[in-house]
Amino acid sequence: MRERAGMTSTRLVSSIAAPVAATVGLLSMAAGLALGHLVGVLISPTASPFLAVGSSAIDLAPAWLKEFAVSTFGSYDKIALLVGMAVVIAVVGVTAGLISRRSAVPGLMLFGVLGLIASVAAGTRPAAGSFDLLAPLAALIASAGTFVVLHRLGRLTTAKSGDHPTDASLPAPVPRRALLTSSAVVAVGAGLAAAGGQLLARRGEVEASRQAVGRIVPTAPATQIPRGADFASDGSPTFITPNRDFYRVDVNLTVPQLRAEDWRLRIHGMVDRELTLSFRELTSRMLIELPVTMTCVSNEIGGHYISTAYVTGVLLADILAEVGVQRGADQALSTSVDGWTCGTPAAALSDPGGKAMLVIAMNGEPLPVEHGFPVRMVVPGLYGYVSATKWITDLELTTFAARQAYWLQRGWAQRAPIKTMSRIDSPGAFARVGPDTPVTGVAWAPTRGISQVEVRIDHGAWQPAELSTEVSVDTWRMFRLRGRWAPGAHVAEVRATDKKGYTQTADLASPIPDGATGWHSVQFTVQ
Repeated sequence: MRERAGMTSTRLVSSIAAPVAATVGLLSMAAGLALGHLVGVLISPTASPFLAVGSSAIDLAPAWLKEFAVSTFGSYDKIALLVGMAVVIAVVGVTAGLISRRSAVPGLMLFGVLGLIASVAAGTRPAAGSFDLLAPLAALIASAGTFVVLHRLGRLTTAKSGDHPTDASLPAPVPRRALLTSSAVVAVGAGLAAAGGQLLARRGEVEASRQAVGRIVPTAPATQIPRGADFASDGSPTFITPNRDFYRVDVNLTVPQLRAEDWRLRIHGMVDRELTLSFRELTSRMLIELPVTMTCVSNEIGGHYISTAYVTGVLLADILAEVGVQRGADQALSTSVDGWTCGTPAAALSDPGGKAMLVIAMNGEPLPVEHGFPVRMVVPGLYGYVSATKWITDLELTTFAARQAYWLQRGWAQRAPIKTMSRIDSPGAFARVGPDTPVTGVAWAPTRGISQVEVRIDHGAWQPAELSTEVSVDTWRMFRLRGRWAPGAHVAEVRATDKKGYTQTADLASPIPDGATGWHSVQFTVQ
C-alpha cells in the first residue's frame, strides 16, 4: 500500500496536466523559432524559417487576399501577417503539447512536419543559397530537443515537494521547481536568441555604407520648384514628399540589405554586348535629377499610395544604347537582390526621350534602405509593379512570351500605364468645417500632365478648380475650389482631365489588375 501511495503522489505514469503540456509545446515552438531566426540571419535574410514561411505565404496568397490585406491594413499589412502567423504558430505549439500528454511522439511528429514546411519554404525562396536549410534544421533540432527535455521533466515532476515513489524500478521524480526553472531558462533563451537575431538583421553595415556614399551632387540638377506648386496651406499635400513619408509597398517582410560596395548590375540577354556595372562605375556617369510622381497599382480611389520626390540617377536609355538591344526584345526583366522580378516594356527604357532611370538618390540623399538602397529603377508613367524594382541587381532583355515576372504570374496586367486620377484631401471624410473651407486635393497623369480638374458639390454642376503651377507632366498637380458652403451635410466629388483630352471615368474598377478607376468623393459637414 505504501508503494501504491507513492505512485499516486507522482506524475510518472499518468498523463501530464493540460496546462503543463500546453506550456511545454509553446516553449518548445518558441525555442525552435528563435534559434532558427538567429541562425537564419547569420546566413541570409531569406533563411529565417519564420520569415521564409511568411514570404512563401505572401507568394502563394491569391490576388484577392493580397488586395484585401492592403486595403484593410494599409502599410501595416506585413505586421498583420506576422502577428497572424505568430498566433497560428502559438496555437500549433500548444496543440503539440496537448496531443502529447501521455507520449512525446505525437508532438515530435508535428514538429517534424513543421520543420519540413519551413525547409521547403527556405529552400525555394528565389535567392536561396545552399546553406539556407541550416536555419530550419536548427529550428527543428531546438524544438524537438526542448520538447523531449521539458516533456520528460513534466512526466517526472512530483505532485508535492518531498514526495518520493518507493518503486525502485521507476525513475526518480524531480521537484516541480525543476520544471519551472527549465521552462524559465527556455523562455529567456528564446527571447535572447530572437532579440539577437533582430539585432544582427538590423546591423549597421548597410546604413554605414549609405552614410559613406554621402551627398550625391547631380551633374544636371532639377530646376527649382516654382511658387504655387501646391496648396498645402489649404490642405493639399506638399509638392515634394519627404522621404520619411514616402509610401512603401513591396512583398518584403524584411528589408533586403545590400552595401553599395557589393552592388553589381548585370545587363544581359538579347543585347549585343553584356555589361556589368558597379556602384562606383554607375555614379561616375552623368547623373540627372528630376521630380517624379510614383504610385502603386494597389492605390484605391482616394488612396495615399502616391508620392513625389526628386530622384537622381542615370538614364537607362543611354545604358541600353551602349549594350545594343536586339530586335524582338520587348521586355526588360529586372530582378531584385531577393529574387523578386519585374517586367517592363523595353521601349519604355530605351526611348531616348524617356526618363527611365537607375536611381541612386532621393530628395538629395542616398536612397533610404527601405526604398531600394543602393540602386532602384524608376520609370515615370508606369505603375510600380512593372517599373520600380528596388535593390535591382539584374536586367535581362527578353520577351514577354519567354519570361513572366512576379505579378504577371499572378494575373496582373502586362502593361500598366498610370491612369488619370484625382483625390480630395480637404475637407477630410466626415470632417466638420467652416463655410469658407476650400476643397483641395491632387490630380495626376504622369507623362501626360493635367489640364483641368473639376469639382461638384452635392451632385450639382461641375465647377473648374484652380490649378497649381505645373512643374512637370511627370508629376502630380494640386487643385483648389473656393466657395461658401451652406450649413449642413455636403458631398464633394472630383474628376481630372489630362493633356491628351481624356477625362477620368466614373466607372468603378478595383486596383487589380491594372489600376483603380472612379471619382473620389467625400462627405463633410459645414458648421
